[in-house]
Amino acid sequence: MSALNPTNIEALRRRMQSACSDSEKGLPGVSVAVVGRDGKQLFSHAAGHRGHGSSEPMTVDSVFWIASCTKMITGIACMQLVEQGKLSLDDAGQMHRICPEFDELRVLQDHGTLVEKKRGITLRMLLTHTSGFGYTFYNEKLRDYGRPVGYDEFSGYAEDFNQPLVHQPGEAWEYGIGIDWAGVVLERLTGQSLSDYFHQHIFEPLGLRHISMIPTEEMKTNLAYMHQRAADGQLSVRDHLLRRALTVKSESDIKSYFNSGGAGCFSTAEDYSQILAVLLNNGTSPTTGKQLLKKETVDEMFRDQIENLPPLREKHFPAAKADLSHSSIGIHPTVEGDRQGWGLTFMLSRSTTGRSVGTVQWSGIANLRWWCDREKGVAGFICSQILPYGDAQLFQLSQDVETEVYKGLA
Repeated sequence: MSALNPTNIEALRRRMQSACSDSEKGLPGVSVAVVGRDGKQLFSHAAGHRGHGSSEPMTVDSVFWIASCTKMITGIACMQLVEQGKLSLDDAGQMHRICPEFDELRVLQDHGTLVEKKRGITLRMLLTHTSGFGYTFYNEKLRDYGRPVGYDEFSGYAEDFNQPLVHQPGEAWEYGIGIDWAGVVLERLTGQSLSDYFHQHIFEPLGLRHISMIPTEEMKTNLAYMHQRAADGQLSVRDHLLRRALTVKSESDIKSYFNSGGAGCFSTAEDYSQILAVLLNNGTSPTTGKQLLKKETVDEMFRDQIENLPPLREKHFPAAKADLSHSSIGIHPTVEGDRQGWGLTFMLSRSTTGRSVGTVQWSGIANLRWWCDREKGVAGFICSQILPYGDAQLFQLSQDVETEVYKGLA
């Protein structure tokens, strides 16, 4: 992979600066890392400030809560155990033995009653969002069922994941807490916390020091502020959504903390991009030479697992909790002829930016987005910390960054 030329690098920097130029209604601060198949940074830059009203600049060392970008890491971890024969993708009996809670799960109906499920839940279902689990911020009936107390998927407590199913296992795609449960499966099977497993089997083999479920003191000093955008576009700093991860100190605190395989990691853009480089390089780190997965495993992760279900470009995501997410049809942007399929923990999605057909991507609720194009050997991560999800300015920036990167590679 040749480096981007100086003209494209300058254009990328200018675009990031302009995105952060309006301190009240623009983007407060962003960090971008683009990596090639060889693991070298093609582009790494930060713009704006650490927080609205802060004089501290955003830097490439700034740490972000990466939210659902964690899902891909959990996928790698689970697939390592599949490769070793310790987990099966399609053995519901194994899942129910590890998580006997699944035996008791019932399916929530539109009018609030619960019915028996027709079949067991498999690991493949958990990793592909077809297990029947939902998210309260995208599903009104689940949100309402939990009230008056409610469910909070970002509390750091396991009780918030004891939710009913919202559809029959295997019958529909519904974005939800299935990958959190895949993390629970991994913990019970290995006897390790998900955080410890990630460090031992993914982060340390890649030499990564600024990514963790429990941020180090150094990471906390570089933490980007969390923001809320009002309906008129005005930004304000808000309390952190995953604050328990930032406050646990004692051993017993850490032991009781729920390691969220669906949304629990903090990282710099550059550290996360090294995991993307592993996928670009068919499962082996081009930087350290350590193999995390076999090529055929990565191939399976990149295969559309839901071809028998309606395309995600037609899926309605309601704003069930409007402070957390905007409503949408499909995942922006949808492109003519693109199904928006789903692999093992991420979406298969084309774009007008220059991506290859088999490119995968996903995002995080605080408006972070990554893409990984194995065919063209390039991946990138665009980070901000703004709620609600679906921020038009961040989405546009991510499109423009991608487009400029592909222009530079061409």
